[in-house]
Amino acid sequence: METIILERLSENIALITLNRPKILNAMSKKMFEELSNTMNQLSEDPDIRCIILNANGRAFCAGIDINYLRDFFEDTKRADTGRTGIQIREKLKILQSHVTSLERCTKPVIAVTHGLCLGAGLDLITACDIRICSADTIVGVRETRIGMAADIGTLQRLQKVVGNQSWVREMAFTGKDVKAVEATGHGLFSRCLENKEKALEAAKELANEIAAKSPVALVAAKTSLIFSRDHSVNEGLDHIANYNASALQTEDLARAIMATMQKTKPVFPKL
Repeated sequence: METIILERLSENIALITLNRPKILNAMSKKMFEELSNTMNQLSEDPDIRCIILNANGRAFCAGIDINYLRDFFEDTKRADTGRTGIQIREKLKILQSHVTSLERCTKPVIAVTHGLCLGAGLDLITACDIRICSADTIVGVRETRIGMAADIGTLQRLQKVVGNQSWVREMAFTGKDVKAVEATGHGLFSRCLENKEKALEAAKELANEIAAKSPVALVAAKTSLIFSRDHSVNEGLDHIANYNASALQTEDLARAIMATMQKTKPVFPKL
């Protein structure tokens, strides 16, 4: 791959690194595609139980590569408004799908940010399950600065990630940048560490803790959390009841209970 690096930190933990540091990891077409393909691959990998997403260089992600944004419109065949609109919509749906691959992945994904995390960067981390930042992280929904509304995930997910609608709309309408401490205070990040190294180390420790759990339970928990976020409580209860009708028959349950009784660490087979 040209734009990201995939490593195995252990048998059960994968580390994805955005790797276009010279342009602050601005998202190109290839970068979106490589990230999405990697997430789909890891989602199906029976060994992987947790994934960490971080970035090389001075920033996590400064947004969409301006060259890609230019090409996005220049490559659109101009016809009447209806036909041109259909083409643009199809391209946007593909971009949305690339971002949603982080959420669609059956394994928990931990985002670790540092420096700028703007536009597409914010799209990416709001599609992750857990977010940890360094103290120098700056987030922003800058799209209104260039005359558009964010359209590949932030406006849909950010208001569900944090509990303050007023704050989310202030960010979306003004395009202002927000520092790590403020964003953490509103719940965008679960932890704010002194620097990138400490944030990544915290993520690795958390990933190890998660990866020690039953892979069947992890898939079930993530699936239920995402479904319940978008449905009523009763619908969520029905969903997990139907899901666990099969998931509770896993041998992992007996292994975990026995390990708890014996005060030992359970060992679970891969998916």
